[in-house]
Amino acid sequence: MNVTQSRPGSAIHPTAIIAPGAVIGEGVRIGPWCTVGADVVIGDGAELISHVVADGHTVIGAGVRLFPFVSVGLEPQDLKYGGEPTRCEIGPRTVVREHVTIHRGTASGSGLTRVGADCLIMANAHIAHDCELGDRVIIVNNVVMGGHVHIADDARVMGSAAIHQFVRIGRAAMVGGVTGVEADVIPYGSVMGNRARLVGLHWIWLRRNGVSSAEMHVMRRAWRMLYPAEEAEPFAVRLVRVREEFGGHPRVAEILAFIEVPGHRGLVRPAARSALLRDEQAD
Repeated sequence: MNVTQSRPGSAIHPTAIIAPGAVIGEGVRIGPWCTVGADVVIGDGAELISHVVADGHTVIGAGVRLFPFVSVGLEPQDLKYGGEPTRCEIGPRTVVREHVTIHRGTASGSGLTRVGADCLIMANAHIAHDCELGDRVIIVNNVVMGGHVHIADDARVMGSAAIHQFVRIGRAAMVGGVTGVEADVIPYGSVMGNRARLVGLHWIWLRRNGVSSAEMHVMRRAWRMLYPAEEAEPFAVRLVRVREEFGGHPRVAEILAFIEVPGHRGLVRPAARSALLRDEQAD
């Protein structure tokens, strides 16, 4: 062990291998059989419990906890990668559970794979190169995602879901378990199925986060106008109508802004009307 910069109060197990050049913050705990590369920066109070591998130009934020057999910042699974000094970041207080893999970015992408603050990444998940996760995101066991996936703040991705490369998942959206997501999910949207279909809005998150009944009523009306039982008008026409009637409401405006940003994958479309009715009856 030869740590170039290490602050007082750190506890490093004698079996850990710390490369020269690694920066270890104050109060960091590094458990047995961990390996930390030369370009890794570990923030104050972070913990690598055991058998963790951190490599590449990687920043592990303050208070992060990495559980056994996590690997962070290793080379991406991209045949075009040529060893460029791309990066990986994990935001403060995020918890990464057993056997998760988080790869660094690629030169052909953004060059950065980033997981935000206060996230929970459960066991066996894979976060590929150039993915970007916002704050307070929850990724449940066995979720896999291709490269360049963007997941906004407060989103929830349930167990064994698979997310196609370049997909965007909007703020506070819900992806059901064992769901294959091939297209973008609107903010506050709820999707499920193989392949994913939009079945409603994420009402549980809205209620739990203090959104008023009046605001949810507006969102429900906008939702039903945008995705009616019978699609008699083109989607672009419905989009204009929703903007004219409900565009002054911030959460509806957020959904509209997301839709209007050009994406690589298009949008997840609604499910059969029977599924939509079940969602409305659950409100």
